[in-house]
Amino acid sequence: MKVAFKFITLCAVAVFISCKPVPRSVVESPDASIVAKVGIEDGRVFYSITKDSRAIVNKSFLGFVLKDMPALSSGFTIEDVEHASFSSSWEPVWGEESLIEESYNEMRLRIEEDGELKRHFYITFRVFNDGFGFRYEFPEQENLAEFVIMDELTEFALADNHSSWSIPYDTEAYEALYREMPINELDTVCTPLTMKCADGLHLAIHEANLTDYAAMNLHPLGNNTLKVYLTPWSTGEKVFMSSPHTTPWRTMIIADNAAELMLSRLMLNLNEPCRLEDTSWIKPGRYIGIWWAYHMKKHTWHEGPDHGATTENTKRYIDFAAKHDFSGVLVEGWNKGWDNWYEFSYVEPYSDFDLPVITEYAASKGVKLIGHHETGGNVINYENQIEDAFELYQKHGVNAVKTGYVGTLLNGKEMHSGQYAVRHYRHVIETAAKYKIMINNHEPVMPTGLQRTFPNLMTQEGVRGQEWDAWANDGGSPPSHTTIIPFTRGLAGPMDFTPGTFNFDNPAMPGTRVQTTLAKQLALSVVLYSPQQMSSDMIENYQNNLKPFEFLKSCPVNWERTVIPEAEIGQYLTVARKDKDSERWFVGSITSESRRIMRLPLDFLDPGVSYLAKIFKDGPDADYVSNPYPVTIEEIELNSEMVLEIAQANGGGTAIIFSKKQ
Repeated sequence: MKVAFKFITLCAVAVFISCKPVPRSVVESPDASIVAKVGIEDGRVFYSITKDSRAIVNKSFLGFVLKDMPALSSGFTIEDVEHASFSSSWEPVWGEESLIEESYNEMRLRIEEDGELKRHFYITFRVFNDGFGFRYEFPEQENLAEFVIMDELTEFALADNHSSWSIPYDTEAYEALYREMPINELDTVCTPLTMKCADGLHLAIHEANLTDYAAMNLHPLGNNTLKVYLTPWSTGEKVFMSSPHTTPWRTMIIADNAAELMLSRLMLNLNEPCRLEDTSWIKPGRYIGIWWAYHMKKHTWHEGPDHGATTENTKRYIDFAAKHDFSGVLVEGWNKGWDNWYEFSYVEPYSDFDLPVITEYAASKGVKLIGHHETGGNVINYENQIEDAFELYQKHGVNAVKTGYVGTLLNGKEMHSGQYAVRHYRHVIETAAKYKIMINNHEPVMPTGLQRTFPNLMTQEGVRGQEWDAWANDGGSPPSHTTIIPFTRGLAGPMDFTPGTFNFDNPAMPGTRVQTTLAKQLALSVVLYSPQQMSSDMIENYQNNLKPFEFLKSCPVNWERTVIPEAEIGQYLTVARKDKDSERWFVGSITSESRRIMRLPLDFLDPGVSYLAKIFKDGPDADYVSNPYPVTIEEIELNSEMVLEIAQANGGGTAIIFSKKQ
């Protein structure tokens, strides 16, 4: 079978050891820095983690509470342990780098019940140089064939009361500002949960390969201990299971600093290789859309005199995209149903939107129409039409779709992160793949690295994005927001944040605005990774600012290599990325509310080569509050031995293009 991910095996060794009567229940990372130990205390399974002999996770217990069955929490012994090692590299279809190293040591423990039921399961630990993951595996067995999980007892007994960044568990669609607080002050929170230790070590708890299971949240037990809290069904159950089945991986990144935290690929490495035999149709790209004008109250989603999704207006956006080399145009509000936001049709356009004419016109210009399926949370209605909807798009050459699930509950009862939702989102991804369609999912369950397995899952929202800066009652996201989310939500996967707004005021909502400088909006295109990235503003605002717009239209979305020269959560971040299809490097650097000097060592550039740097920086008097628009553009010659220092305004940023001199 042809596999879309090309694997380059460097070393793959498996050594299975049976060590009865005392199994060796210890496994360490390939560099021996991280050690995981598993044991039994009073019949309860526990684990602990150290790094360089320093405690990271103290004794933490494992298990489950089941419905109408004895709990899987005590009365256990370790019957057998198998050890294995693996080392290889793989090439993603798209991503932040073209080659990802995957090296770990594995320990698989058979856990068996002492009682008459003799139920058993496996716990598998994989320990990497940048962290670890573990999961439960339930093999087929008579006394554990069909069962219902009411609670997962997995603990993370942290060694200290670290600083942390998180959002509350009950945040709708994860669209909240991240809060910084000590571990012992948390309530129930979503993952990723990011932490900074007193000595500078950085940790992040999340999960990988969320498949037919409820999403993991974290609930405090006191004494710096967090316990898994699974999102429940509306009826109270957490997960319906049939053996054989595995849980998602419970993961922790362990990094020496904030930069290394961002560069970890542990979550991706704990997902399965690509299942799509042909990935040639999957194309990353930068696009524009008939979208921001809705938030500015200039157009309506529904049909009428101010309807935005008309044939004429769409052609206007297509012309602009073609002129400036954007790959696609998103059009929201094209289909019937926006009058009630619930009973959408996905095959019937409004009378003023001619789908065949528009897609033919776009194709003649070398541009793709990007489809849109808003559900209003009515999943039943969407699933009843999904095959016809994707077939219609495929017929007209539409191969990318933005989906949406606006609303607190799906079908009026199920949460976006419960098992029901997880099953639905997977169904959409797999169905879309059948029709060779890429997906951008809004109001999702938190991503867990499935883009490795299904690379048509291009990007997702699950974050307080730029749209909030158009209408939020709190005035818009503060400058610190974008210096936090790369280290929190960004660890879960690509974010459809929609940067690139050039006009920061909204006359329809005068109390809110975009809280950045214009130069920072440019930088965000590099800092916030997404392989399908929207430049958010109306085309009129780009036409009036063509010089800074040059950076947006030039900036790629698919990368050969990523480097983080400087990073401090909530304060500043500088990201350098090498274009996958050229020798150019792009840099985005952002700051929070405070002015600062970006200090950028250029050692990521090729040595012995001169580069022309085109710099887009805050003007001398720029200020995100009172004077956000000035951008100074300059060109200078540089090389890898130099250090570039640039002043950044409060709430500001810097964007740079490095091109080799001919």
